[in-house]
Amino acid sequence: MGKTRSAPTLNDVAEAAGVSTATVSRCLNSPDRVIEATRQRVMDAVESLGYTPNFAARVMAAKRSFTIGAIIPTMDNAIFARGLQAFQDQLREDGYTLLVSSSAYDPEAEREQIRTLVARGADGLLLIGHARDAGIYEYLERHQVPSLVAWSYDPEAQRPSVGFSNADAMCELAQSVIAAGHRRIAMISGITEGNDRAQGRVEGVRRAMADSGLDANTLALIETDYEIERGAEAFRQLMAFVPRPTAVMCGNDVLAAGALREAGRLGIRVPEQVSVTGFDDIELAEIVSPALTTVHVPHREMGRKAARELTAMVEGKSEGRSICIGTKLVNRCSLAEQHG
Repeated sequence: MGKTRSAPTLNDVAEAAGVSTATVSRCLNSPDRVIEATRQRVMDAVESLGYTPNFAARVMAAKRSFTIGAIIPTMDNAIFARGLQAFQDQLREDGYTLLVSSSAYDPEAEREQIRTLVARGADGLLLIGHARDAGIYEYLERHQVPSLVAWSYDPEAQRPSVGFSNADAMCELAQSVIAAGHRRIAMISGITEGNDRAQGRVEGVRRAMADSGLDANTLALIETDYEIERGAEAFRQLMAFVPRPTAVMCGNDVLAAGALREAGRLGIRVPEQVSVTGFDDIELAEIVSPALTTVHVPHREMGRKAARELTAMVEGKSEGRSICIGTKLVNRCSLAEQHG
């Protein structure tokens, strides 16, 4: 029976590359500190030997797992995809691995996933939005696991956040809808209970209406899940209202895509007969017809800044700063002026 081959070691790589084990470690952990020729020689040796760093030893030496957890509300659509990709890209550059869970907008599921990620040794956690039980933050502090909130910015909140004001962003869009002459405004929102992003967007529309002298209580509001078909159903309900809304503002681009699809089924022309707006500016906003007027969220900038801030917290370089990311209106074809 043949002898079992042992896994290649750091010493094997150092010997094959003709360098010290310290140089091999630098190449793997801080490649920018090693000259290109040496780095290439080491990486060639790593590749040819099939060497894998001893993760457990690294964890013990650093007293960290170099793992960051992120719990997002859904993986069903692209709402979080860009930001999370940028978050992971930045973590990778900084030597961290990302573990992702989805809570399906269920607070109990999120609580369980937080405990699981902490039990698996996550060094820090990225959470979406501020709306959760204070006991969760107490639990994280007890276990000395830093957490950072994204997709929402609230300088008054106890937890640091890297995101934007959902209320301000939607208020600006609603102001442009009102400036286009719309007075009968409706909104298809995500479920607001337990979701401060959705709450903020509804608040933003109502604030713009009040600031413009409109009765915010006349906002025709339907709350539903963030799915294309749910957006279509809500739009159909709104079009049965008498008098019919002239503008339907949607809590995100997914709901707006559903509204546009249902408008086509009903033979209602957008924007000639009714205007439709979105929020997020994901790829979907550009490819639907007509292309959506929406709020552009700089997801990639937010993801990278969130990763840098969270790793700084993990490494004791920051106590946790809140960073506001600016949004901007994107005017396309789905919003038209309302006359009369």
